[in-house]
Amino acid sequence: MSDRSKVPDFAPQGSQLIYVAVADHVEARIRAGELQPGARLPAERDLAQEYGVAYLTVRRAAQVLRDRELIETVHGRGTFVADPLPKTAADIAVENDETNG
Repeated sequence: MSDRSKVPDFAPQGSQLIYVAVADHVEARIRAGELQPGARLPAERDLAQEYGVAYLTVRRAAQVLRDRELIETVHGRGTFVADPLPKTAADIAVENDETNG
């Protein structure tokens, strides 16, 4: 089973904001290892075409990902997956279990 198979297809649900759906999907790709820490993300226009959304939708999704500390933008160089990635709630719970167990 490849890492890509762990990432669900991009399928926004009902009232879900499209930019949040894009951000959630990119986060899933990062967490599944499809987009590695330190890797450069495709250009926003390329991501817009890949997801079939407007360029500004991808820009808003990128801001959500920056707020989640999953990506970093370096002016003049591009946008990269954070290295190291922030811990998930599940990671923290495991660490707490190991510490208290």
